[in-house]
Amino acid sequence: MRVATLLTTAALAASATATPLTIGINVQSILGVDLTAANHYGAPIPPWQRGTYPGWYYGNHPEKFPNLPCLTYNSLLCKLLQLLPFNWLHCPVKPTPPPPTTSTVIPPTTTPPTPTSSTAPTSPATTTSSLTPTPTPTPSDGYTQTFAGLNGATQADGYLTYGLVDTVAQCKAMCDSVAGCKFVNTYHDVNGKGGSTQLTCSLYSGCHTAADAINKGGQSQPDGSINYITDSDGYCKA
Repeated sequence: MRVATLLTTAALAASATATPLTIGINVQSILGVDLTAANHYGAPIPPWQRGTYPGWYYGNHPEKFPNLPCLTYNSLLCKLLQLLPFNWLHCPVKPTPPPPTTSTVIPPTTTPPTPTSSTAPTSPATTTSSLTPTPTPTPSDGYTQTFAGLNGATQADGYLTYGLVDTVAQCKAMCDSVAGCKFVNTYHDVNGKGGSTQLTCSLYSGCHTAADAINKGGQSQPDGSINYITDSDGYCKA
């Protein structure tokens, strides 16, 4: 209750200006966590090191994570973070629904028969498709997959932050909201992250391949279990 009250006070005090929050409020003490870039947005220890913990949750079930900053769209926390300087974590923008598709019905037309010729062609016909290579399609969401289904998570330079999400699409949305993010790695950390079944979403400033997916888990948990990695996918931002 105290945190909610403080958040309300900070949001109301900041709402009088459209510029980043500059009033005399210690935002870190209000939130109870340092969500700045210098602190890796609440996750200062990389996911492959002992003692690590996620910095945030972005998804549809904030009630499951009362101890994490939950970046639910249009929440009081997101409204407050939006008023803070650029070096603070910001919530993803609300996804824009795809435009409705329309189809045009073209009435059938009668094509006159093609006259035949008794003269054989002097050379075989050459189709355009045999000469023109098929271009590589551009990913619709701006990300290209670099590996999939591995039993190891990315352990490499350029670590920015990590948290928990429900879907791969939500992890990509988090990357879009973090300055300098170029790569996402989603995976299930079995027995890790407090036993959460959500996807772990780790973000990096540079793209990585399967060669960097060397974090196999193996960390002892408070309950005595050992964590391991499954379903590790990597996506590079175009």
